Amino acid sequence: MTNIKSIASLKLLLKFIKYNLKIVFGNKFVYFLGASLIFYLLITSISLFAADSVSVEGVYYQLMFPAFLLIFFPTTYGIQNDEDARILEILFGIPNYRYKIWLVRLVMAFFMVFWFIFLMTNLSSFLLINIPVWEMTLRLMVPVLLFGMLGFFFSTVVKNGNGTAVVVVIIGLLVWLFTEFMEGSPWNVFLNPFDLPSGMSEIVWDSVVLKHMRTWLIVASVASLWGLLNLQNREKFIK
Repeated sequence: MTNIKSIASLKLLLKFIKYNLKIVFGNKFVYFLGASLIFYLLITSISLFAADSVSVEGVYYQLMFPAFLLIFFPTTYGIQNDEDARILEILFGIPNYRYKIWLVRLVMAFFMVFWFIFLMTNLSSFLLINIPVWEMTLRLMVPVLLFGMLGFFFSTVVKNGNGTAVVVVIIGLLVWLFTEFMEGSPWNVFLNPFDLPSGMSEIVWDSVVLKHMRTWLIVASVASLWGLLNLQNREKFIK
């Protein structure tokens, strides 16, 4: 009897995961996935012809943009996907259910993106230059988590996927413009942990990278919690 219940629970869990994956990675996600792969393959192909100039820090930046494309859709268009699937009213009609659903979806989205980045990192390590695959993947997840959670937060404020996309892109461009002025600073969102500045000791650099990770992971956590709190305002999403 216990085995039957366990099997039934497992099947129910698998159906739940499968259904939510369809919502998180909706029909439009294939375009972002395709764009990410095309961009990655294009940059990698160019780098193959300039193998002498390929570096670990260069690969980090090459993987960053495809990683952003992967997380962009599931976080910024999450609520809009629920509207398109006509289940938004159901989610908000069940007390506290919406928090659990969106939290699970965020976890699934970042989990899937992590393995996509891991695969691209392995491919770069095979084709271009030997790199620390696990470290590279985990380092890339810091800016990915930040912009992913910011996308989720602004989606709860703007209430529209396209509008949220515009806001996140503008923020990303503004941050990128100030990158040159904050080079080597832990406040630089796009800090490259593999690019040790000249004249700086490795010990100091390690502390800078650690502070950078802690700072932006905290910001990402605050953005996610703020976004979940915004879901209390039911009337904001259902008109």
